[in-house]
Amino acid sequence: MKQTIALVIGLTVAFAGRAAAQQSLQQQNEQILQELKAIRQLLEKLAGPLNGAPAGAVPTTAPAPMPVSDNVKLANVTGYILGKADAPLTMVEFTDLQCPFCRQFHTQAFEQIKKEYIDTGKLRYISRDFPLESIHPFAIPAARAARCAGDQGKFWDMRHVILINNATLNHDAFATFAGDLKMNVNAFKTCTADAEKFQAEIQKDLTDGSSVGIQGTPSFVIGKTSANGLDGVRLVGAQPFSAFDAKLKDLLAK
Repeated sequence: MKQTIALVIGLTVAFAGRAAAQQSLQQQNEQILQELKAIRQLLEKLAGPLNGAPAGAVPTTAPAPMPVSDNVKLANVTGYILGKADAPLTMVEFTDLQCPFCRQFHTQAFEQIKKEYIDTGKLRYISRDFPLESIHPFAIPAARAARCAGDQGKFWDMRHVILINNATLNHDAFATFAGDLKMNVNAFKTCTADAEKFQAEIQKDLTDGSSVGIQGTPSFVIGKTSANGLDGVRLVGAQPFSAFDAKLKDLLAK
């Protein structure tokens, strides 16, 4: 399960400048800087030091962002769903549950999207996995943990807990979260211990995301709800609620 590292890195670095500026907690900023360092090290393994900079140096500025919106068609809209099946719009998030920018979106925009669009019947929201395991070692275990929680009707609860705590994930964290959520912890541990569990489903999400140009997380496809896939636009990055609000209003008006 390997993505093209150069593409992943290019998009993730583009998010970093905005994310570091918006987050005020020292721990979160430190994690972002560490992620930038890891990304740069991966790039240097492929192509040597960037722009003549010393090996391992952390970039002080982000490159120009990639285009944030273009038209795409997502053939498969299965996944874990929030909202009405017949909502006029569908929004698919491709997420890496260890990604700090996915945490930023979740804490700064998702709840308002849920309140104003999902809970009001305007939007069907679908979560799909896009774990970037080359830089996030707990991304796939986190995706499996959320799906195992889903077997006990706790997918969205587990997803939320993982995201808000993803700066400090470790091998024991998921079972702790399961206990906090009053789940059957033994059944959960059995599920998460199976490395093949949900592997095909996670790979399917990665394949479908790649088919519409998803290269980093979080990324979204938004369009009119249809039984025959999703014709819509691709939005990239942990953008503020106002960006999603404007796009959703525009699509509803059409």
